[in-house]
Amino acid sequence: MQLTGIAIIAAAVLAYALISRRLERTPVTLPIVFTGFGWLIGSGGLHLAPIETDHGVIHLIAELTLILVLFSDAARIDVRRLAVDHTLPLRMLAIGMPLTVLTGTAFALIIFPQATWAMALLVAAILAPTDAALGQSVVSAKQVPVRIRQALNVESGLNDGLALPLVLIAALLLAPMEGAGSASSLAVFALLQVTLGPLAGLAIGYVGARLIDGGAERRWMAEPLQGLAVLAVAILAFAIAELIGGNGFIAAFAGGLVFGATVSHRCSFVFEFMESEGQLLTVIVFLIFGAVMLPEALHHASWGTLLLALLFLTIVRMVPIAIALTRTGLSYQSKAFLGWFGPRGIASILFALLIVEREAIPGGDEILACVVITVSLSIVLHGATAAPLSAAYGAFIDRTGECAEREPVSTFRLRDSTGDKRADAD
Repeated sequence: MQLTGIAIIAAAVLAYALISRRLERTPVTLPIVFTGFGWLIGSGGLHLAPIETDHGVIHLIAELTLILVLFSDAARIDVRRLAVDHTLPLRMLAIGMPLTVLTGTAFALIIFPQATWAMALLVAAILAPTDAALGQSVVSAKQVPVRIRQALNVESGLNDGLALPLVLIAALLLAPMEGAGSASSLAVFALLQVTLGPLAGLAIGYVGARLIDGGAERRWMAEPLQGLAVLAVAILAFAIAELIGGNGFIAAFAGGLVFGATVSHRCSFVFEFMESEGQLLTVIVFLIFGAVMLPEALHHASWGTLLLALLFLTIVRMVPIAIALTRTGLSYQSKAFLGWFGPRGIASILFALLIVEREAIPGGDEILACVVITVSLSIVLHGATAAPLSAAYGAFIDRTGECAEREPVSTFRLRDSTGDKRADAD
């Protein structure tokens, strides 16, 4: 990219930062702004800042962003508290998510009968994770009960890591390793990826948490470097897993889980650092998405692609969530609300960028088109409906009075529109 393109992007980031607080009260979100801006200056618009997804730097940024997202999302969820009073997200993850993947796979095969089941599974697995930040008005709206907000918050924090093994397995089935030799060797490779990765992550996450606690308690650590230490733990988990034959991204997620459950020195600067540094990477990812991935997807899109994308945002998500929340005491309105607000965002983009763009996967263009169209529609539809539907749903809950939706739950940090994660409290 030339200096002119860099200057244009820097100016756009500055302009957005200057009015970001004013935009919080509008449907205009960061993903909308930078996806649209990326499209405008990229290959779909004015060609002011050409970006190539096969460039090594782009994939390095994508890998670092995915490591950061997986680790930090997992680290903010204390699994010990989760098992005590968060039955809604547990049901959504344990029942709703598998049903979503199965339903998505089935619809993909129906709409595209020429596709293999592995290709359909890959699309469904990539689009399974949700991103609560795209519907920020929902997870931060005080009129929405804390239990409902936290259900969406916890679900989005964990489902990207839980979907990752399915994404990897489907990708392996579509693009076997060179020299794999047989199905048994491929199975061994996949098994090592999904076992050694978590083991390495759990070990590094635990040791890292204990070391950071020790350094903080003895006041050996300078506060500005605490966040850097957490980032180092995430990258170390990734690197160690890859060195021993495991999957580094699964290791980052597992490391974040055990880190969040182990660390006791909860200095806010730690997570603020992770989010502030990660926010720049997030901006870059949405720029790449709008500048390169969206124009390419539109070139390969069809009516079937659009139909499948709409199904992923509605029936494929909402019906499984309704089934998962059966006998929870929630109203039909609450089940529909939780089902609708499952926006697809940065995890799906990164999975597609790293898996589909890098591997020689048959039908990769069609897979990429479906993922990108789904995320694009989600960015617009969920961003635009978050505030008005939150207000309407909050008014409904106020009229209902005491109900299952108002049951108290412990709270975890939320991601607001600027990328910070803060405690959710009324």
